[in-house]
Amino acid sequence: MMRRRLSLLALMTLISIFPAPATVNAEHEGKVQILLLGDSTTEGSIPRLIKPNGPHLEQVLEQLLAAEGDLPACHVINSSLSGEYIKRLFDSGRYDRDAAKLPGLDYIFIRYGLNDRARRENFTENFPKDFHQLLARLREDHPNAVLIPMTVIPFANEEGSKAINDLVFEVAKKENLEVFDIYPRYAAELKKGENMLNYRRYPLAKVPEKYHELVKPFVQKGSVVVMANELDPILGDLPGWYSDRHPNLAGYNVIADETAEYMAKLLRAKQATTEKKQ
Repeated sequence: MMRRRLSLLALMTLISIFPAPATVNAEHEGKVQILLLGDSTTEGSIPRLIKPNGPHLEQVLEQLLAAEGDLPACHVINSSLSGEYIKRLFDSGRYDRDAAKLPGLDYIFIRYGLNDRARRENFTENFPKDFHQLLARLREDHPNAVLIPMTVIPFANEEGSKAINDLVFEVAKKENLEVFDIYPRYAAELKKGENMLNYRRYPLAKVPEKYHELVKPFVQKGSVVVMANELDPILGDLPGWYSDRHPNLAGYNVIADETAEYMAKLLRAKQATTEKKQ
């Protein structure tokens, strides 16, 4: 009995000398938690609808980060919704339901502006106010998370995209945050082929009837939805065939690749800082 007491005393002494290591920042379940918050250009509603082969944006991002070999394990949560803008995120209750209580977030990427510009009244005045409100709530609910505002991808014309992105930079400057500017990489990729990164969504009613049997496997809710270019040689001359600018899987892989590169720099910088403190 005396030996057991001495062994227990020795164990307690060791524990007091070598305390258990603390988790890094808000790390949860052994992984760095990354949240993607945005609209359809982050959610990828159509790719999910037609169930494409291969991983989607959040899985590709996880795999790219894991492939680096020297980074901590990461878990990417995609909490985005087609058609969403910041005011709707709050008014619908989705923020409180899907984002406010997520545990242990380390990094939050925020990409809004496209739907805000189209649907929010007094856009130039209200979009910055909405963005500041979102950042305030995220700081309140996730105080350990790094907040990362993002520019939009080339979706509207260059002038419209600049109007949105200038406001994002303005908000970030006032909030003392760094902007992840994904626009230049996506625009550069589009120069290789202006329709390489967007899917085709075209009303079936506008497709000549003689092709209806051909496009039947691609019909979704009254539209022909094609993720790549296989129907371009036949239907590419139809007016507006290329007008939908939502990313296809190649477009999402551009986003994933650029995001992984940006994220890897943040994680390595954090590792270097932690090593210096030890």
